[in-house]
Parts: sequence; C-alpha cells; structure tokens
Amino acid sequence: MTNTLKEKHRAMWASGDYSAVASELVAPLGPVLVEAAGIGPGQTVLDVGAGTGNAAIPAALTGATVTASDLTPELLAVGEKYTDAKLSWREADAEALPFSTGEFDTVISCIGVMFAPHHEAAAGELLRVCRPGGTIGLINWTPEGFIGQMFATMKPYAAPPPPGAQPPPRWGDPAHLAALFGSGVDGVTVERRKLRVSAFRDGAAFREYFKSRYGPTIAVYKNIGDDSQRAAALDAELAALAQRFDVGGGAMDWEYLIYTARRAG
Repeated sequence: MTNTLKEKHRAMWASGDYSAVASELVAPLGPVLVEAAGIGPGQTVLDVGAGTGNAAIPAALTGATVTASDLTPELLAVGEKYTDAKLSWREADAEALPFSTGEFDTVISCIGVMFAPHHEAAAGELLRVCRPGGTIGLINWTPEGFIGQMFATMKPYAAPPPPGAQPPPRWGDPAHLAALFGSGVDGVTVERRKLRVSAFRDGAAFREYFKSRYGPTIAVYKNIGDDSQRAAALDAELAALAQRFDVGGGAMDWEYLIYTARRAG
C-alpha cells in the first residue's frame, strides 16, 4: 500500500473503539481459529491483522510462540497490555510483511487480513512467510452473511475504493480464496459457521453502536458529511438490515468462513 493509503487505513481502524467490538462481539472467533489451525506448544505462529489479539492471545496460551502483527499501532497498544513471554507485537503491513520467507510454522488471520485492499499481495505474503508444510488458517466474514451484507449496504455511501482494491468480504468466498492461493496450498478445508450476537435490543441499537465504534462505519458516515438526507437513508438501511437478520429477541447470526490449508512446497 502507498503511504497515504496506509495512513488512511490506520486512521480508520484507530477511530471509534474497535477494542470494544473485539472484546464485546467477536472474541469467540479467536479460539475457534486457534483450534481449527491446530496450534499448540512449540510452534511459531504469525497472526496477521491481529488487532487487539483476539486470536494471538489464545494462540499463545497453547504454548506456541506468537507474533501479533497489525498496521494500526493503537490496536496493538491495547493488546500489549496482555503480557506473555511467548507473545510479541509488531507493527506490519499485511501486503509487505517484515518477516523472512518460511519463518513461521503457522500463519493465521481472524477477520484481519481481509481488510487489506489488495488481496493478491496480501495472500502472497501469507504464503511467503509460512514454511512449506506449515498451516495457513483464516476466519473471514462471508459476502452473504450479516457483516458482508453490511458492507454491501454501506458501499453506495462510501468513498470510491483505491485503484485495485477489492471488497473485504470476498475473502469469505471459497472460490476467491482458491484463486488467491492457487497451487501454493493443498489440503484445503472450508467450513461456514455462524457467530451468535445477542448484544443489541434492535436494529437501531446495532446501528448506533457501529456508528460510534467501528472504523469502517465511522468512515462511511464521515464521507456522507453534512448531507442529512443521505445520513438518514443509511441510518434506516442499517437498522433494517439488522432487523432482517434478527433470529429472535434481538439476536443475530453472523456467518463466517473458516479456511485452513497446508503450505505446499
């Protein structure tokens, strides 16, 4: 990514309070990925787009030696409050990782690398830093699931994407992952699961939470600016989306894809 684009991404994820989103809503995903990737004692693990450590911390608790990397230092600073001799934190761009080829036994990302705008570059880096025979493990939101549909809802109100950028939820499409990793992997497994989220009494409560805490949503409303009509329209669409996904009592099921593969070579 260019320096300007990096700065925009850092600012977006530093806005709001993603650490609250991570701890209050999506924390269960980290241990799921650690188990799916088979992480355990003695392994060297890289978590790409680690954020505040939802996957990196449970990975370290298995006895693995873990490096948590992220583009946004403000998120890393939250994670660094958790001290573990087997866990280190490193500012890093997923599209240009500052690690050696084949350095890690396992490379994971839990709803992190999917937000790198240039998918081929990011996938190439995941492959490069994983040793032959090692494991790549990912959890990504699917295009059809709630978060994928939220991004589709926000797209008409968002700033135009930078040249060559692709939508984050494409990382939740098995066919897209097959194209990204190609012959670089074998032994691929994919599984769709749902995260039950029961934090919001209704669609409006969800919308207000994400408007104040979630960087991508904050960025979209910032792009709308003082256009009250467009802001009101997006307000209504986001609340209606949450209501459509309500499975009862304000609970929603957010679909995600678990992807694991063996690094070929």
